[in-house]
Amino acid sequence: MQYIGRFAPSPSGPLHFGSLVTALGSYLQAKANFGKWLVRIEDIDPPRQVKGAASLILKTLEAFELYWDDQVLYQSNCSERYRAVLQSLITQQKAYYCDCTRQRIHNLSNGIYDGFCRERHLASTSQQQCAIRLKQSQPVFSFDDKIRGQQTIDSANALEDFIIHRKDGLFAYNLVVVLDDNYQGITEIVRGADLLPVTAKQISLYRLFNFTIPNYCHLPLALDSHGNKLSKQNHASPIDSKKANLLTAQALQFLGQQLPESWQDASQTQLLAWAITHWQINQVPKQNQVLTTDIR
Repeated sequence: MQYIGRFAPSPSGPLHFGSLVTALGSYLQAKANFGKWLVRIEDIDPPRQVKGAASLILKTLEAFELYWDDQVLYQSNCSERYRAVLQSLITQQKAYYCDCTRQRIHNLSNGIYDGFCRERHLASTSQQQCAIRLKQSQPVFSFDDKIRGQQTIDSANALEDFIIHRKDGLFAYNLVVVLDDNYQGITEIVRGADLLPVTAKQISLYRLFNFTIPNYCHLPLALDSHGNKLSKQNHASPIDSKKANLLTAQALQFLGQQLPESWQDASQTQLLAWAITHWQINQVPKQNQVLTTDIR
């Protein structure tokens, strides 16, 4: 079976160094396995989107010569497909409407949803103001990560009926990421370690839908000097496309990869070709790291 990987940014701002690490790591793992590398724009949360960010992200990837295979998939074009799945789950009583407030759930002893609305059968008139929760029937208590090894999930978390459609009418990330990764035939997911906590929930959906479960590789997060994850929400600086060679070298070192001795003299094309040939996923650090600009 052909390897198919992906990079799936949300257009909530320009790419920062942490995004570059994810893009580069997923690209190199795909190309080192003679596979395809796809790009998906996860634009299902309009309130968080920044106008023009999607096209800027694609231009930045091109500037770094991280060229994708096949067409870019925009989640905003997939609502019908998502809605059909939601309706099917409701019809089969594998999901249900929930009108619980965040405050009610916050007040629970562990902050994990207790299934309060599972058997309530809310009237159709109130369903439009409700979230939709999955009736958890395929709990995942552990899974293997290619970088971080065996991951164990506490039982309350594994058994939680989690949200698959939000009260505000937006599709939940955990549902659509599984639907799209299966739709695009993704065989391995290489992404940031910030998504480790929701991976078990996503695997439970793969089981429910009887989809083939991909491999998972969670890359270390780039942290600032205060130990915070570099992110758009934390106002991380956009990467400078004019410094593609330098930033690629920094990202490679961050991912535990060796650099060619004369990397400064290499073109971006040459540096990426070298990186593909010498890519070693078992050298990727298992822990998040504070970002330093020194290249050794």
